[in-house]
Amino acid sequence: MNEQFQPGTLAKDLALHEAGVVAASVYAGGRKVAELSSIEEAAAWHERPDHVVWIGLFEPSDELLGRIQRQFDLHELAIEDAHNAHQRPKVEQYGDALFVVARTAQMVEGRIAFGETHLFVGRGYVVSVRHGASRSYGAVRQHCEACPRTLAHGADYILYAVLDFIVDDYRPVLDSITAEVDAIEDRVLKRTLSKTRVERLYLLRRDLLRLRTAVVPLVDVCRRLEHAEVKPLDPEMQPLFRDVTDHVHRVEEEIDSLREVLAFAFEASLMIGQAQQTETTRHLAAWAAILAVPTAIAGIYGMNFEHMPELKWQYGYFGVIAAIVVICGSLYWRFRRNGWL
Repeated sequence: MNEQFQPGTLAKDLALHEAGVVAASVYAGGRKVAELSSIEEAAAWHERPDHVVWIGLFEPSDELLGRIQRQFDLHELAIEDAHNAHQRPKVEQYGDALFVVARTAQMVEGRIAFGETHLFVGRGYVVSVRHGASRSYGAVRQHCEACPRTLAHGADYILYAVLDFIVDDYRPVLDSITAEVDAIEDRVLKRTLSKTRVERLYLLRRDLLRLRTAVVPLVDVCRRLEHAEVKPLDPEMQPLFRDVTDHVHRVEEEIDSLREVLAFAFEASLMIGQAQQTETTRHLAAWAAILAVPTAIAGIYGMNFEHMPELKWQYGYFGVIAAIVVICGSLYWRFRRNGWL
């Protein structure tokens, strides 16, 4: 597995060290107050006033998801979606809890690899479940812990921080593709693209379409969170979700721009190729016309008729050569002037 997709390292004082568990911490007033030594401790902690339990999972097993479900009384349908990991970005409400799905993206060997993040958000808890290509949210956790004032907003702020991190992670993917697209544009203007390059154009456009499909639904997710359509949020958090929405819009616009550029590059390559074929055809036609002159004259005088004009003329050979040179020279000059040679 690529290093950047590793689930991360468990906290040093996390005793269970279970497969699929990345981190499990308890926060109060914006500060970490405990590390869970067992998943079964989560229920007691999140029921305490002003406490938030944040558990991070990476491709958990059914058994682990079942234990998480029992601790926070999660809805069965949400647990089923979290296990399948083939969901469209969305936000759903189950009672007082939210289930949020977002798609992640990373560049792997020149292609966009996609993953998913599922977020269970309720009173006093956040459970993040990662599948596939995704960076660990350890950096998000460290950033939140470094800002106790904002982390004091609890689960709402953690939800925002994770979504903002996912959207920001689209930027390196777009930067990588933009650099390649710029190189392709420069190459198109110099020469016709090879078959390999044309295939690469197609793959890039297809990957960008898949990325757009993953990104665009996040606009609706953030809009619903911003306007508290699914569940009441801290009013101070609403502008933050609006900021994430703006970032998603910018990503969407850049994806559309890149797809247009790739389409133009493909069309330009075809047009340049057709123009080169037309130019080659003109050159061949011009030279064929020029070579037809000596061929025709040689063919005429190669006939074995006894009585032919100038056949016994002393200077006939030199006259024929001169005529060929003059006619061919005239044709060459005309073709050259008209741009055929």
